[in-house]
Amino acid sequence: MSKSNMPPLVILAGGLGTRMQELTRLVPKPMVEIGAFPILWHIMKIYTAYGVTEFFLALGYRGEVIKEYFSNYEQRVNSIRVNLSDSTVELLGKMHEDWTINLIDTGESTQTGGRISRLKDVVGDRPFFLTYGDAVADVDIKALLAHHADHGRIGTVTAVRPPSKYGALDISGRNQVRSFTEKPMSGDTWINGGFFVFQPEIFNYVTDDETCIFEREPLEKLSKDGQLSAYLHRGFWQCMDTAKDVELVSGHWKSGKAPWKIWD
Repeated sequence: MSKSNMPPLVILAGGLGTRMQELTRLVPKPMVEIGAFPILWHIMKIYTAYGVTEFFLALGYRGEVIKEYFSNYEQRVNSIRVNLSDSTVELLGKMHEDWTINLIDTGESTQTGGRISRLKDVVGDRPFFLTYGDAVADVDIKALLAHHADHGRIGTVTAVRPPSKYGALDISGRNQVRSFTEKPMSGDTWINGGFFVFQPEIFNYVTDDETCIFEREPLEKLSKDGQLSAYLHRGFWQCMDTAKDVELVSGHWKSGKAPWKIWD
């Protein structure tokens, strides 16, 4: 059970990460590190800053890596003292998280819709957040939840404007470049940024079939039924599809000014 009044968070953490195979040959995509911590940790910290303490991780490819990481989490993130005479381990650091983490195997090759369906019995009959294991953002989670409640629909998706892949030039009438913006947000396009909220009725839209892709028939039908709301997020959002994306996000973290780091 959640220790707070915030809904739990479901994270789709079973993908192969085929476009960054140099980083995901041995670990699942959500375990690629930004700084000293995996992407998964960064996402969980974002939600924790708003009071979320219960998590459901839908595991697939190399799920055992995620299980091992969290099974030994406190020893990983703190210095320790090991006494071999009585086989005791003492934590010398103070880093601790008040998390309850449910690590659920949902099939190595299962698509996103199938993974969600296979969590129905463990998540239970309650609202929940859902996001992907490869994007960070400075989304206001409480405002997202309030928006969802106000609109009274089964689902809410956070809509974001994706960063352009190219630098933008502002050119004057005399062909003078007045400004150059590296990877600006694209102008009019809104895309699925993850960071969803759902009522339990969403489980009526997905099947246990491992080929069920959540972003196709389930979300398309939810939209046709008038049951999907959009929360417009104009702040920072970055998905990590490639090694270059990881390098970009890592640069933000190393600068000490990561936009998604909203926790102390």
